[in-house]
Parts: sequence; C-alpha cells; structure tokens
Amino acid sequence: MPRNKKEELEVEGNSAEVGQEGFSEEIAVKAKADDNETATEEKPKRVRKAKADSAEAEITGTEEAAEETSIVDSVFSAVSSVVGGVAEAVTDGVSAVVSAVTPDAAAIETEKSQHSKRAEKIGIVQSDKMTNTVTVRVDRLVKHPIYRKYVKRRKKFMAHDEKGSAIGDKVRIVETRPLSAKKRWRVVEIIQKAEK
Repeated sequence: MPRNKKEELEVEGNSAEVGQEGFSEEIAVKAKADDNETATEEKPKRVRKAKADSAEAEITGTEEAAEETSIVDSVFSAVSSVVGGVAEAVTDGVSAVVSAVTPDAAAIETEKSQHSKRAEKIGIVQSDKMTNTVTVRVDRLVKHPIYRKYVKRRKKFMAHDEKGSAIGDKVRIVETRPLSAKKRWRVVEIIQKAEK
C-alpha cells in the first residue's frame, strides 16, 4: 500500500516489469484496495483535523471561540443556578413533609398526656376504717352566682388505697374504672403526712 509518491512510482515500476495481463489485474486489485483503505483512513483524519482546528481556535483566542466559550459558560452557570434552586426547594419541601408526618418526642409526650389525662383531685383523708379504701374530702372554692362571694364546697370520694394513707393525710386521687358500687377513684400519691 503506497503511502507517498515515491512508493507509488516504485509499485508502478515493478508492475511494469510484469506482463501486460498481470499488470492490469494487479493495478485493478490494488486500486480497489487503495480506494477502500484511503476512504476509511481519510475520515478519521478529517475528524482529527476539525478537532485540531477547533483547539487551535481556542488557543489563539479568536472572537468566535471566545463567544462560544462565553455562551457555554453562561448557559452552564444559568443551568447550575436553576438546578441549585430546585434542589434547595426540594430539600425544604421534603424536610417540611417529614417533620409534619413524624412528630418529635415532646409532641408525642404531650399528646399522650393530653389523651390519657384523667381527672385528678387533691383532698384530705377523712376515714380509713375500710380495707384498702379511704374516704377523701375534696374542698373547692366557688363563686356564688348572686352574692359574688366565694363559698367552700366539699365533696367526699371513696378511693382505693394501696399506699397506706391515714386520717389527715393530704393525697392525690385519680379517676379510674369502677372498682365497687361507690368506688371510682384511687390514691396515686400521698402529698403530705398528717401530724400526730
């Protein structure tokens, strides 16, 4: 396969020595092979040449290359800023949804305490003569509707007592399920022991 003029001349000279019949067949075969090879070899060279030209244009700093790079840079910076803004918006939205769906521990505790909040009263033990039961007197002040004076109101509650409270103790009682005919409260804690 000839690469330059000298090699082509040598090939032609060698083929001239061969007879006319062999010469024409060899030339035809070589010409076809050369055409196929040059066609495949020229395409990459052209591509390489175009790449080299664009590289030279960038290196030399022509105006066209500068404009192309500045346009590319501006488009790239615009796209990156938009993508950054979208990413921030998505993260904010996701965090808002997550915080709305999963409440924090403090909210769970307050929700439980509000949900399972039972009525509580503080009173003084009046009687402890029954087994595991005490009578608790609860005092409260109520404004009289006509005279606008605060009046003491007292009520007695039967409460289940496993704490061992005695007469005169100040206790906290909590509402519970019916334990007997009159007993619907239980003693949770003894706030203050009675003086003896």
